Amino acid sequence: MANRLVIIGGGPAGNAAATYAARRGVEVVLIERDVIGGAAHLWDCVPSKSMIATGAAMSFTRSMQEMGLESRSAEVDVEALTARVDGITDRLQGNITNLLESQGVRLIKGSARMKSAHEVEVQSASGSEVIHADFVLVSTGSRPRIPEWVRPDGDRILTTRDCYPPKVFPESITVIGSGVTGVEFAHMFASFGSKVTLVVSRQQVLPSKDPEVAAVLEEDFLRRGVRLLKGARAQSIENVGDKVVVKCDDGRQVETTHAVLAIGSVPNTEGLGLEEIGVVMKDGYIQINRHCQSNIEHIYAAGDVSGKLPLSSVASMQGRKVAEQVIGGPKGPHRHLDYDKAASAIFTEPEIADVGLAEAEAFASGRKIRVTKVPFSSTAKALINNDPRGFVKIISDPATGVVLGGSIVGQHAAELISVIALAVTANLKVSDLEESLFVHPALAEALAEAAE
Repeated sequence: MANRLVIIGGGPAGNAAATYAARRGVEVVLIERDVIGGAAHLWDCVPSKSMIATGAAMSFTRSMQEMGLESRSAEVDVEALTARVDGITDRLQGNITNLLESQGVRLIKGSARMKSAHEVEVQSASGSEVIHADFVLVSTGSRPRIPEWVRPDGDRILTTRDCYPPKVFPESITVIGSGVTGVEFAHMFASFGSKVTLVVSRQQVLPSKDPEVAAVLEEDFLRRGVRLLKGARAQSIENVGDKVVVKCDDGRQVETTHAVLAIGSVPNTEGLGLEEIGVVMKDGYIQINRHCQSNIEHIYAAGDVSGKLPLSSVASMQGRKVAEQVIGGPKGPHRHLDYDKAASAIFTEPEIADVGLAEAEAFASGRKIRVTKVPFSSTAKALINNDPRGFVKIISDPATGVVLGGSIVGQHAAELISVIALAVTANLKVSDLEESLFVHPALAEALAEAAE
């Protein structure tokens, strides 16, 4: 009899594990209480990026004259935008469901908990069922963090999941949180014409990113009229009349028509029975080793609940690695997941992407590095696109020339970073990039120039 893998949570990690294991003869049962494809993926990531794309189209219409076209003013059709977002998510969910079913994965819509180390109890519309599991993967994702000092109402005090799209586009809005999610929301609402205030707890947006990267984004925010409230931490949000009042710990306050919380997430591990069977947890996250195993050998965790990088790409790769373990190990050379080499992107305008070693991190540790930087304004394609903002920065080892990391700010940064990510993963040298024959004219030419 084939081993049975029971997966709790059908997001990117669960789906990747299910498809990879099922194709190799493992009996797979996947349990999802919300939506196949993952709530964070289909309720957060895809809708937000869809709306950002629409906002970018609106921004383009305002600058058409600079491209030699007659300027046009676009207005938001909330009903049409809602239909667009729903259409994209429905299509993706359908594709994922069809793929899983075609591979023989049993899908159960319901809630699951561990009854014992090898038994998963499922509550679904058809009743209660206990399923024996040779292996278990917990990939239940996360949800927006809501601090005790605020009560979102889904109307004017919003969580990120109340914004896809909002019932109305706000006249003005305060975004609390200047990390990745916060700056994306500030950019999105500004693109749609809202007056945006961004509460920045540090002295720069994106405090964990390269200061030069943050500076380009801040410049664009100021150009768009976004107000940056630096060095402030929100401590209360209240509805007062027809306004939302955000009060900060330094005495400053902001009055806007709406406010949205973008201050991180918490793992969905409550009620799963994990601690009762002895799984080691820390702050709600399942503690895992480099094989994504918990302290109980046959119970794995992947995605946001693992406490590693909260990226869909990382979750998917973790899921695949779990499936490899379930089938007895990879066929061929094995490479452990190196989270330090994961590429990430921020879908603002301009886009931001990075991978590998950061310049500030290297200097803080005293490591010798070579840093080369080329502005997009030196490339023909950026001028053709009428968007010369940003740069390519490559970090390499001065002794060996091996590419250690890089940052890109500018159009299509999320796509271009893949070249540097491949170089970092494969230990390529800057000379490998320099001698590559890239297309002309193309933004990628800046990669070769930065490698010189």
